[in-house]
Order: sequence, then structure tokens, then C-alpha cells
Amino acid sequence: MAKRRLNRQQKWRIKKIQEERTQRATARSEKSELALQEGELGTEQKGLVVAHYGSQADIEGCADNASDNIDKNNNNADNLDNPTQRCHIRANLQSLVTGDEVIWRPGKPTGVVVANLPRRSVLKRPDSFGQIKAVASNIDLIVIVISPQPVPHANLIDRYLVATENIGITPLLLLNKTDLLNAVNEDAMTDLLSVYPTLGYQVCYASTKSQEGLEELKNRIQHQTSVFVGQSGVGKSSLINTLLPDAKLKIGELSAAAGKGRHTTTTARLFHLPEGGRIIDSPGIREFGLWHIEREQLLEAFVEFRPFLGHCKFRDCQHEKEPGCALLDALSTGQISPRRLNSFRQIVAENRGN
Repeated sequence: MAKRRLNRQQKWRIKKIQEERTQRATARSEKSELALQEGELGTEQKGLVVAHYGSQADIEGCADNASDNIDKNNNNADNLDNPTQRCHIRANLQSLVTGDEVIWRPGKPTGVVVANLPRRSVLKRPDSFGQIKAVASNIDLIVIVISPQPVPHANLIDRYLVATENIGITPLLLLNKTDLLNAVNEDAMTDLLSVYPTLGYQVCYASTKSQEGLEELKNRIQHQTSVFVGQSGVGKSSLINTLLPDAKLKIGELSAAAGKGRHTTTTARLFHLPEGGRIIDSPGIREFGLWHIEREQLLEAFVEFRPFLGHCKFRDCQHEKEPGCALLDALSTGQISPRRLNSFRQIVAENRGN
């Protein structure tokens, strides 16, 4: 599949951005090295990136740095009272994102991140310039939020699922605003979601208005790091505010402590759940472009296609009208749903246009 073509202006803009990043990295390195030379930094310790602002990050210290308590299976790591400090990032480090685990040194007034720790997983998506960009790391669960209004479509859900399969992070489908279900739309929503449990995807239901399903959702995301994605208007913010009633207070406190302004509308930020677990709230994660995914990867991302791949009569089968197509045979026997095959074809057609 051809990569997305960039025009002359886009190429110039990308070059300019890279030059600006290099300049910022140089300045960042000078600041951190100056702090190191002045001897104003404390001892090295483990930390967690709870927000990232380009050349700086908010780092949360661990309650007990003598033990490995950034392990996702260690519930004591989710300490709501851990201190947070704004830190410079050494220029020789891999770019940081919210959720990264690091080695850092506290300082007055600003600390320094000195090393990255390995990532368990990384959530990526292409930006408007065709570059694959990391958004958050060490994610265990992506909660795909839909609602009766705005009306969801199968292809939209399938696009989210393709993205999660491609990056290897578990998805959870959540129908929010169940209080809006009625005699007109309930059957359609039931039919829309009926195929996904048969494919192994878990579906949950919730409403912040009626409180339906909120306990089940809390149990599902407990002791995991989750990201909520979905269209505008599906109620992601209301869900997060319900799960984290003091989130706004925490945002204000962290910003005030850092003395750097709030940045809350553009920056992914990590919050701890009272019951254990973490939520990364990123206003920018609403949908994932799929044009960068190769056709073979796309086929693999439809989980029910996998048993039939490689069994077509023709090696270059397009799964349209070819004789001996294993996918079309599976369609005729009910092993693949027409709706899912149509979603695949629609995504392929969209990718060809980019």
C-alpha cells in the first residue's frame, strides 16, 4: 500500500518542526546539565510521567523507591498522595509520553529525568503530517465509548477495534448514556453490538445519569491503566468525572504546584482511581487514522478473518469476487458477518484515497 503523499508545503512544515524540536532539545539539555553541575538534585529514584509538556514533564514519585512498585500488578503503586514535580528531560532520552516509567532526580525548583524504563505497551497514531506519534504508554485497556446519541455506526466501532488490534492493547466496548435508549433505537443498538461478544470482545453498559453499570465499569478497569476514546458527545468527560470526582481539583493542584499554567485541554494526564488503577485522559485521542496500516495488517486486525487467511485460491486475492476466496466462502456459511466484511472493504477504500 502506498504511503500518504505529502505536498511541498507539508514537507517544508515537517522540516521546520524538526528544526524547532532540535533547538528545544538543545535548550533542554543545557538546562538539565546546568542543574546537574550545580549539584541541586537529589538521588535517583523511580517515577511515573503523569503529564508531558514537550521539553518538560510532571513526574510522580513512588511511595517506596526501594521496591519495584511501578509494577502494574502491585496495587500499592497507585498511591493517591505521591508527590509530583515538574522536571526537565535530558535531550538524549527517548521522547516521553504520559504513562512512561522513568528514573529521575528531584530538584529545587525543577528536577531532571535521567533515564527511561522499558514500556510494556505504547499507544500510537498517525498525526496530520503522516508521522506515527506515541500518545501514551503502559496501557492495559482502551475503553471505546459509544452512545445512542450521536448515533454510532458499525464502521466507526470497527475502526477503533482495528486500531486496538494493530497496537496489541485490549479493547472494551462501552455503550454509555443507556438512559437515552427507547423504543425507537434500542433494537438497532442491540443489533449493532450483538456481533462483538461472539468475536471475544467484552461489551459494557453505563449511564452517569441513572448510575447504571458504573460499578461494573469500575470493577472492569480496576488495577489497570485505561484510556477512554470515542466521538465528541458520547460522554467520556462525564464518565471520567464520575469515576474521578476530584479530578478537576487535582488538575488545579498539579498546575499550581508546577507554576506553569494548566495545559489541560491539550495534554494527556494520568489520574489514579480510588479503587486502584489509573485513567489517562487525553482530549486528543478521539479517533485513529488507519491509512498507515498495510493491507495484510488490516486483514489480521479483523479477528474472525484470521482462520481463513492464506487459504484463498489466488495469492493476490482481493476478497471481492474472486473464485475460491476463503473469506467469501466463510461469508456464505455465516462464519463472517456481511457487516464486518463491508467495514473491511470500506477501510481499504479509504486507505486507497490517502
